[in-house]
Amino acid sequence: MTAQDGADVARSSLTLGNRVGSGGQGEVHAVGDGSLLYKEYKDPSKVNGHALADLVAFRQGLGQADRGRLDTLAAWPLCRVVEGGRPLGFLMQWAPSSMTWRTATGTTKLQELQYLIRPPKLAWQEVPQPTPEQRRALALACVEAIGWFHDAGLVIGDISQANVLWSLTPEPAVHFLDCDGFRRVGRDAVQAQAATPDWNDPLAPSTEASVDTDAYKTALAAGRILAQDPYVRPEQGMRPVVGCLNERQAAASGKLFAQAAGERGTRPRPSEWQTALSDRGTITLTAAAPRPRPAVDHSVLDGLRDRRPINLRGPRQ
Repeated sequence: MTAQDGADVARSSLTLGNRVGSGGQGEVHAVGDGSLLYKEYKDPSKVNGHALADLVAFRQGLGQADRGRLDTLAAWPLCRVVEGGRPLGFLMQWAPSSMTWRTATGTTKLQELQYLIRPPKLAWQEVPQPTPEQRRALALACVEAIGWFHDAGLVIGDISQANVLWSLTPEPAVHFLDCDGFRRVGRDAVQAQAATPDWNDPLAPSTEASVDTDAYKTALAAGRILAQDPYVRPEQGMRPVVGCLNERQAAASGKLFAQAAGERGTRPRPSEWQTALSDRGTITLTAAAPRPRPAVDHSVLDGLRDRRPINLRGPRQ
């Protein structure tokens, strides 16, 4: 089965396999040969089919490099699944296998952000724990991904511990789920905005999604990864894991985290977090000194002017 052209797929053409996930808005099944997943909405009457088509069209409109980048970062809607012209759900790719972990009983689970922002527990001891440097790299990967989405004209909406995956191999990376919750700036949402407890913007209703609410939740994600604390908020300050940040990074990140508690429109953007968490730092450039002007001999200009008539020769006869 292929869904790469973005065309609608009839529900009757799908052969559902095992259910691999379930949430408040829908269920996820493997389909066909198992290479793709199908998310079917529990209440299709609440789905904005045009908004879902808009997300599919967004991916189709990207160049090859950007489309590859999107597929790396997100389980994006590839095409709508319809019945009688009514959208029932969409097809998407599996999350990377590197972003899963296997329990002691052999069950495979997604490696969600919740396992990164909490101290390790016996129940999930098989989840690999990052070094302090890898923790910084994961926070950087997260804010870089959000920055890419924003630069592409997207609003994420629900950034939380359950819809961001992470991996340490082959390098620290993140992957976003529930991407039908995204929307283009100024466009309608596919469904009513989802909200995750303890990940809300205190200055906005839970039903609102904007670049500004994303900025607040970006601070939550970055701060909670760095501090390994699932509840820390900008109003409280942040204490990063020992060895996670150098002196410059700690100062810059702490300042941005506190800034996120400010008024709407003043929250730091993902690009500011990228600079703060980068291992390259910033270089302060000194303005070049202007070249000295040559001295002007005013005596040449200020003396008496010798005005004489100009003798113009007439035309030759």
